[in-house]
Amino acid sequence: MKIVKASYEILDELNSSEILKKIEKIGRVCYKSEDNITDESAPKFVKMLIDRGHEAMIEHFSFSVKFIVDRGVSHELVRHRLCAFAQESTRYVNYSKGKFDNQLTFIQPCFWNDGTIQSNDGHDPIKEIWNSWTKLLQESENQYMKILNNCGTPQEARSVLPNSLKTEIVCTANLREWRHILKLRTAKVAHPQMREVMCPLLDELKIKVPVVFDDIKYEKTI
Repeated sequence: MKIVKASYEILDELNSSEILKKIEKIGRVCYKSEDNITDESAPKFVKMLIDRGHEAMIEHFSFSVKFIVDRGVSHELVRHRLCAFAQESTRYVNYSKGKFDNQLTFIQPCFWNDGTIQSNDGHDPIKEIWNSWTKLLQESENQYMKILNNCGTPQEARSVLPNSLKTEIVCTANLREWRHILKLRTAKVAHPQMREVMCPLLDELKIKVPVVFDDIKYEKTI
């Protein structure tokens, strides 16, 4: 059994200058103001589009992000219908094979520490929760392997797998949809494990694609 932290990876090279220039070139068709394009005009024009709510223009650029999260978080991600998804399949992947080190991988919940932090009185309810959680995961792995060893198939054995199971899911969406996703999934009321990956993703996108994501704010606590 292996436990890892959630993570993400942007799969495309994001050239902010080229992205903004493309959006400007397309957007100015609406206003027939192509003659106003200069080397420096794109950021101001794209900001104007966003400020006016003319976000249809930013649908003309898409990029992909690979998330490594638990199955529960992935269930929330796939509710965003204007995305394309590719997800690790528990129907076809056999985790008893050597390339998976014959073990399952689970995602550590960001709201529990690993059980090493002790309280002053020696009683740590979080440690007790952690121990209960890991015990359940180990039993899940044992039963999963047992089903496979008794001629069960991966799609049958997955019935005993919990939400904490690691999954890899690639999401491809246009800039407008990413704005929508990030507004929802970085909000204070979003699930902590969703915020764990979405907040740093938003921070990175603000650096890589300025103007497009600058106006999206969130509280810095997860």
